[in-house]
Amino acid sequence: MTLTRRSFTVLAVASFAMPAFAATEPRWFNAGDDLATSGRDVVAYFSLGNEDGVMGSDAHSTEHKGTIFHFANAENLATFKADPDKYAPRFGGYCAFAMSKGYFAPGDPDAWTVHEGALYLNASKAIRARWALRRASHIASGDTNWMTHFPGER
Repeated sequence: MTLTRRSFTVLAVASFAMPAFAATEPRWFNAGDDLATSGRDVVAYFSLGNEDGVMGSDAHSTEHKGTIFHFANAENLATFKADPDKYAPRFGGYCAFAMSKGYFAPGDPDAWTVHEGALYLNASKAIRARWALRRASHIASGDTNWMTHFPGER
């Protein structure tokens, strides 16, 4: 019985501490290059089929919520500037599957999905396939978990 109480206490403390630790993650995932989606053009995803992301360039870039976004051309840059929250990846570019489970994991800009007008990244194409099996519930869980880390943010 003592072991059960002790285990419960440890789990309770960990569940309250987890958001505090996780909140130290940056708002945007980057792979050490200080670029959202490792420099991929987030607007281009909305017109791609199933290909890998399109690289942007320094010539067409802007800052949004503290991170740099690159675009393949001036048209995509202008489209992004007109409505950046529509095109920026959900969950800050972190893995959507991981966020649905309550933790942060790197998002792979080539393991992407556009669903109901929003861009999601996953840690890999295999994880993306798992995430897609229960996409709606994973998105709902991810939204809830994201809001505990970044209240008021999309």
